[in-house]
Amino acid sequence: MNREIVLDTETTGLSPATGDRLVEIGCVELINHIPSGKTYHIYINPQRTMPEEAFRVHGLSDEFLADKPLFAEVAEDFCQFIGDATLIIHNAPFDMGFLNAELGKLGRGALRNMVIDTVMLARERHPGARVSLDALCKHYGIDNSRRTLHGALLDSEILAEVYLELIGGKQVSLALVAENRVSGAEALASFAAAPRRPLPLPPRLTQAELAAHAAFIASLGPEALWTQFAADEVPTRLSA
Repeated sequence: MNREIVLDTETTGLSPATGDRLVEIGCVELINHIPSGKTYHIYINPQRTMPEEAFRVHGLSDEFLADKPLFAEVAEDFCQFIGDATLIIHNAPFDMGFLNAELGKLGRGALRNMVIDTVMLARERHPGARVSLDALCKHYGIDNSRRTLHGALLDSEILAEVYLELIGGKQVSLALVAENRVSGAEALASFAAAPRRPLPLPPRLTQAELAAHAAFIASLGPEALWTQFAADEVPTRLSA
């Protein structure tokens, strides 16, 4: 099972080194590149005022965040949710920098998960093209009309679609369908190769009934399933 977590954060600014903090985390779980339906989403009280520039990006106000939990209160749940899964992040150094800074404040070690940066992946796939999330949505025809403001969970859901396209898009889905078809073909071949067992007739048949049954089977033609059994495979329990 290949478990991946598509992850996004919102913050009070651009750098934890200058006192900026996390205010939102959103995660979407993928199993074998398919959304499992499991998500993680939390708003966080940053214990500082929200700069106007950041508010214009995500719309999270001081009033809205005032009663939200501190990162210290959600850190364990967050770490348990992501586990050792590969993290899929757009501009990973930004989000990982904030997450590790918050964990460091709690005396916890930095995250050791494998990370795939979709910015770098997009630059490899589309050299010279714009690789913002909105630009990639436009390139792949992904509907991002709900994205009037940045939001960690919504952006993770959109990024999951973009990531699928970056790693092969419909080809990945077709590969899964082909795999299922191969499995079905193998099952059919296994059934055909299995040793055949004689089909049981009802018990206590008379000679007349057996003769009538044999005549009926003969009338079905050589392609009929029952005619493929040897005569000595047919049970002949006679009446006493």
